[in-house]
Amino acid sequence: MNRRTFLTLSAAAALPRATFAAAAPVNKRERMLGWLAGQGAPNYTPAAFFLHFGDGYKAGSAAAQRHLEFFRHTDMDFLKIQFEQTYSRQEFLQKPADWARLKLAGVDFYEPLLQTVRELVKAEKKNSLILMTLYSPFMCAGHCATGPMLLQHLEENPEAVKKGLEILTESQLLFVRACIKEGVDGFYASTQGSEARRFSNPAIFSKYVKPFDLVAMKEIATACPFNILHVCDYVAPYANYDAVYDYPGHVVNCNVKLSDRRISAQEITRLFKRPFMGGMDRHGIIGTGTPAQVEAEIRQVVKNSPRPFMLGADCTVEADTSWDRLKHAISVAHQVGA
Repeated sequence: MNRRTFLTLSAAAALPRATFAAAAPVNKRERMLGWLAGQGAPNYTPAAFFLHFGDGYKAGSAAAQRHLEFFRHTDMDFLKIQFEQTYSRQEFLQKPADWARLKLAGVDFYEPLLQTVRELVKAEKKNSLILMTLYSPFMCAGHCATGPMLLQHLEENPEAVKKGLEILTESQLLFVRACIKEGVDGFYASTQGSEARRFSNPAIFSKYVKPFDLVAMKEIATACPFNILHVCDYVAPYANYDAVYDYPGHVVNCNVKLSDRRISAQEITRLFKRPFMGGMDRHGIIGTGTPAQVEAEIRQVVKNSPRPFMLGADCTVEADTSWDRLKHAISVAHQVGA
């Protein structure tokens, strides 16, 4: 027994029986549901980090086992499943009109990943909330064609590309409903497209990207207790987040670095009107710093963040990041609060 466990048990033994019952340990599921309801512990900051596991762990039982190992090793506060069942490149997409020929991917297309979902739900749902990653239809369109080609087609003839986005959205809804049926508690829903200078005319995003983002997001908002809106800057930074403040999600995860300034966690929370998850630069100390530097940064981030707050990176960390490094970061968060 270590000293911390000894002191915790000693203090609990001295409490009256009724007090001890009220303070009984809870599992991760109960803890996170309490946090979402505004009942988080004052000296405990929930935390989670995500990474891709490589070609051998994209779907099926191998992916389920790898996710479970990572989740339990790092002690993060909920389990998030990576979405690796992406569309392959569709070589026939050479002009905007070709998007109408996109083939609808049915539920059978997602079966390998749904197997991963089933196994993780069976193994961990009773103890932890389970989220599935969800890429927007626009992001999925970027898997079907090259990113530059998708942008070119949207600039040339967005009405033609719209037909492909409709097909991708219909497929996404099939996947979302199947995941909910299998027992996921929510989704980590990613959006792209409103970055600075992504389109020559911002109206392309508002008219041809955003409406398709919102189809699945609105459905999961009514069906799931825990959804995270992820404003993804993997492709490019944002000048602001004006275009997505009204997107659903119980929590928002985004970068505090904009194209020309930093935005504080307080401002993110105020503008999105929900708790913020983040604070750590995926390319920064979390990946390269010493344990002391990681701890110092986390303490500073938590100190400067509004409550409720969840520690995390601004996006997926590098795949070769040490699991022990992430475990240490999460353990620090679990010991600090407001």
